[in-house]
Amino acid sequence: MKKILVGFMLAIGMSGAAMAAGAGFPLDKAPPRTNDMEALQNGAKIFVNYCLSCHSASFMRFNRLRDIGLTDKQIAENLTFTTDKIGDTMKAAIDPVQAKAWFGANPPDLTLVARSRSSGAGSGADYIYTLLRTYYRDETKPTGWNNLVFPNIGMPNPLWELQGERRPVFDKVSSHGHDVEVHKGWAPVKPGSLSAAEYDRNVGDLVAYLQWMAEPAQNSRVRIGVWVMLFLAAFTVVAWRLNAAFWKDIK
Repeated sequence: MKKILVGFMLAIGMSGAAMAAGAGFPLDKAPPRTNDMEALQNGAKIFVNYCLSCHSASFMRFNRLRDIGLTDKQIAENLTFTTDKIGDTMKAAIDPVQAKAWFGANPPDLTLVARSRSSGAGSGADYIYTLLRTYYRDETKPTGWNNLVFPNIGMPNPLWELQGERRPVFDKVSSHGHDVEVHKGWAPVKPGSLSAAEYDRNVGDLVAYLQWMAEPAQNSRVRIGVWVMLFLAAFTVVAWRLNAAFWKDIK
């Protein structure tokens, strides 16, 4: 549980040109699991093991994980490092000076990444879900990795041991007199510890956790909103009938 691996870099060094370069790749819909406590707990475990080594979540405290059904003992024994306390914020294990030397900039905080990556192409959850499932081997890059959603990404695949290594398969199609490469699938290079379905399920759990972390009260907000709308609908009917009764004898 305490293994420290290189966390994923969702936005480090991202420029407008880089964002535009990946804008044409369609985003897959992230599975809606923010109400699934088991999925959120698994996502929290993956986040701590594969992300928190490089990326902080400085607006989230470990003890807030009680809201997804974990006890203080479970949090302390399974999701904190030896120097962490249950009331601490989630700070990265990496030294900021070393991070800047290795990557050229400090890895970004991930507390709100599921909201900040929202765009016209899809939600922030869709972006992260697709990003983590479109890494591929590319020896021409310094890290040996590239990504279809974020071309020339500055960080290797953080979950490669789970997913394995693969390369994209493209077909050339003619469009307006020009040959265009269209992504058709994947060619395996080295298998990971999880099957494709298991990997997608775990990425979905991680994305659900990032969604929840970005707004822990969102499920309560939605529930309250539904009850408010039902109340307003009922009150509208009562007000309409009361108005009709008040004016029925007035011509």
